[in-house]
Amino acid sequence: MIERLENIQKRYDEIIKELSNPEVLSDIKKTTELSKEQASLKENYDAYQEYKKVLQNISEAKELLKDPEMSEFAREEYNENEEKRKKMEADFEIMLLPKDPNDGKDVIVEIRGAAGGDEANIFAGDLYRMYTYYAIKQGWKVEELNSVEGEAGGYSQVEFKIKGDNVYSKLKYESGSHRVQRVPETESQGRIQTSTATVLVMPEVDDIDIEIKDSDIRIDTYCASGHGGQGVNTTPSAVRITHFPTNTVVTCQNQRSQIQNKAEAMEVLKSRLYQLELERQESELGSERRNKIGTGDRSEKIRTYNYPQNRVTDHRIGFSTMQLEKVMDGELDDIINALITEDQARKLKAE
Repeated sequence: MIERLENIQKRYDEIIKELSNPEVLSDIKKTTELSKEQASLKENYDAYQEYKKVLQNISEAKELLKDPEMSEFAREEYNENEEKRKKMEADFEIMLLPKDPNDGKDVIVEIRGAAGGDEANIFAGDLYRMYTYYAIKQGWKVEELNSVEGEAGGYSQVEFKIKGDNVYSKLKYESGSHRVQRVPETESQGRIQTSTATVLVMPEVDDIDIEIKDSDIRIDTYCASGHGGQGVNTTPSAVRITHFPTNTVVTCQNQRSQIQNKAEAMEVLKSRLYQLELERQESELGSERRNKIGTGDRSEKIRTYNYPQNRVTDHRIGFSTMQLEKVMDGELDDIINALITEDQARKLKAE
């Protein structure tokens, strides 16, 4: 553990030195990469500096124990810092777990109404609202990219971007099939219906992460519909991009100009292709994939929202809460923290 912390300190100091080099500072790409790496190491670096102070305090307290006049004070100092040492070493076990390189990234989320017709689309809208409220509580920014509204409300499909600090680290567990059990507003007999909506959370990627050749795509433009005002429906501002190698189709129509929609659509396409590559790599890991909190597959049933019983259950970790209304209002911390804790426990066990 100490060796790994020493290596982190060494690398952190090297980055500080590099960032003071005028040649490095003149290279924006290199400076950005180093700054991101520095930010990723800072928590561990700062914790290690504090840990070394605690060890120094313990050493000094041991020396003071030899002085009869200072022994009572020294014993108190020793016990206090020894408790800190034990806690910090336990925390380091989790802090030093291999980091997901995507944890610090913004995300693109896609929600689709699945089984259940109109009620599935309404539920997809409820999930969109839930994630939007959660993002606001986290101080994140939400930007809708594309949407297809359902006839009875909600969305048959909605795509949006969430920007902020470490967004993917908290929302990466949300991919999968979400199930709702409730009496639909359109149900005259009061019968409970089960419907589903699928969620896909993709890390936003940079140009350096994935390259798309012009020869591999076709870009079509057409008149948008829905939000945006009258001008949206009369000018070909909406963009559809088809990626031939993977048969992936992306559309974007929520921006006012064709240039803006094209830029947003390319971002979504890059994230989808990156997600496909992540899934391909994970499928080759065999048993290691099964240690994850869910596979991330759209078809995997991960959570049930039971309205008659006011209960939300995450099936992957057996976690339930009787605060369904609060969850739908974006209070997801209890569920997400439980998922993070379980994920860390599984990683510690694997190590």
